[in-house]
Amino acid sequence: MPARIKDLVVDAADHQALADWWCAALGYERRRPLGHPPPPPEWAVAIHHPQDAGPVIWFNPVPGPKAGRNRVRFDVWGDAGELLALGATMVRRQTEDSGWDVLADPEGNEFGVFSPRASGLHLSGGGTTL
Repeated sequence: MPARIKDLVVDAADHQALADWWCAALGYERRRPLGHPPPPPEWAVAIHHPQDAGPVIWFNPVPGPKAGRNRVRFDVWGDAGELLALGATMVRRQTEDSGWDVLADPEGNEFGVFSPRASGLHLSGGGTTL
């Protein structure tokens, strides 16, 4: 049986703020266990799509800022301008050789942004989820 992705995990110096940023960017929500109080703020934070239309993403607290280049990155369908307005930074604009922009989240984690208009896709429910 082939392996399947269970969750994605992102290390972050400010895991609470980065989880909130990605919630706003993707239309995700924090995942909270039913019938349990919110976990302590030092614990990892899980976010998920409200209709489970994407993977669960965990934000794990680590000391210090990101060092070096990402070895894994997110690619999202979305509007680079909207993500920049949320606080992302432009790393590289799309060129004739690449049909996507590369942005960085508030902690410097790079991600690719593909325009849904170029592919004929339509976003639903806000954010950059399909």
